[in-house]
Amino acid sequence: MTVRPESVGFDDDRSLRDAAQRIVSGRCVLFDFDGPLCLLFPGRSSAPLADDLRRIVARRDASALLSPAALATVDPQVILRAVDMARPGDELVAELNARLIEGEVDAAREAPASEGADDLVRRLAKEGVRIAVTTNNSSRAVAVYLRRMGLEEHFAGHIYGRTGDPRRLKPHPDCLHRALNALDADPADALMIGDTTTDLAAARAAGVMFVGYAPDEAECAGTGAREREVMALREAGAPVVRHRFDDFSAMIPW
Repeated sequence: MTVRPESVGFDDDRSLRDAAQRIVSGRCVLFDFDGPLCLLFPGRSSAPLADDLRRIVARRDASALLSPAALATVDPQVILRAVDMARPGDELVAELNARLIEGEVDAAREAPASEGADDLVRRLAKEGVRIAVTTNNSSRAVAVYLRRMGLEEHFAGHIYGRTGDPRRLKPHPDCLHRALNALDADPADALMIGDTTTDLAAARAAGVMFVGYAPDEAECAGTGAREREVMALREAGAPVVRHRFDDFSAMIPW
């Protein structure tokens, strides 16, 4: 039997209650996708896709555009951003984005759900809370995952993912602004659930309250990712960081 660790214990009860109250009063929750809703690329499973993007760059004799970090990363979005920074709007950026969409869609067909996320989504939807996905991933991949998990109807098409302009990826608040406008929601009434400091920065830029999510270490395949993300979020000033949704949703008085 797997023994799960205790909840990440940095946030005080008041911060957690404030976040829960925001859901009750504002009735608008924005979910990041990879992390809070599912593990799109568990462990280092994004590495082959990152290698594909580097091969595309190499075939175009453009490897010089990649920084040492982009040459070593397992995160395909780092490569996309690097090329776009050097050649904004170039057809190579479009080619890389197209391959990234394909890889994300494939991953979404098998991605495991984050523990408790499905129950929280259904609970929020049942109570009439407006919910949306605000993500740096492809909207197509999100739609594939939600359909597969029977969650599509709860989001009612409110998926705001990566556009053709990587400069509008989080920490830019573009996807949050699009969601808030479509939901006719005041930022001061909304809450975002994300798992990275870029999510936190985007929420701040949009004026939205933030709850950090860091999955159990077991779900991260023992990579140490949970501890790193928790510390990064705490150092960036995230008031609430949880690694399970049940202990957070228990604070919502429904």
